[in-house]
Amino acid sequence: MYIFLTSSPCIPNADRALLNPVNEFVERMHAALPDDPEALFVCSHPDSYELTDRFARDMYDAFDEAGMPFGGYTVLDSRTEERAAELVRSSDFIILAGGHVPTQNAYLQKINLRGLMMDYQGVVMGISAGSMNAARVVYAQPEMEGESVDLNYQRWLAGLGLTQTMLLPHYQQVKDWMLDGRRLFEDITYTDSMGHTFYAMVDGTYLYIENGVETMMGECYRISDGQITQVCKESEKLPIKP
Repeated sequence: MYIFLTSSPCIPNADRALLNPVNEFVERMHAALPDDPEALFVCSHPDSYELTDRFARDMYDAFDEAGMPFGGYTVLDSRTEERAAELVRSSDFIILAGGHVPTQNAYLQKINLRGLMMDYQGVVMGISAGSMNAARVVYAQPEMEGESVDLNYQRWLAGLGLTQTMLLPHYQQVKDWMLDGRRLFEDITYTDSMGHTFYAMVDGTYLYIENGVETMMGECYRISDGQITQVCKESEKLPIKP
């Protein structure tokens, strides 16, 4: 199995979705995908049809322009969930959409995607929340107003188990965010990192997994026990040990 867990697979601020070639992303994806793969786009919200369909079409177009046309693609959401097992079995390429981590996580558990993918041998790509939910244990970093102070908000969730690595996407965008009157990273995430390790990725960086071997590709920061350290730069590679 080949797994690409991205912050974003696309070039930032482009006028349309175009795959970002930095850190060997397009090159490695070309090598991993079969010709004319059957793609399955897994939603982040089961009932946000218009948004999900647009994201799926953007990915279809981006891969086509990069010389990796899909043979076809299907969206997995509440419209098709009764066929989830069949759709997973028949796909060569599973794309886990970005969105709100807990919302997507609840849906992935509802359809038992972890169980359905137990013997999956194709290619997987995560985008943002989809990459976060790929972990065995997911750190659902608070992102919406009220979540960081809500005593009922669950920051630790069961994920798909594709990796042990907990990822935080879009670091270049969110590193200075304020949430509920506090700094998202210094006051919230650093505290949550006590006894844990997170990897904060900028767009263009991704965690590449081939046959269980994990490599961070590009600029990345390790957050652990309240400290942050840059551990990889653009165009560099960092082996990630379980």
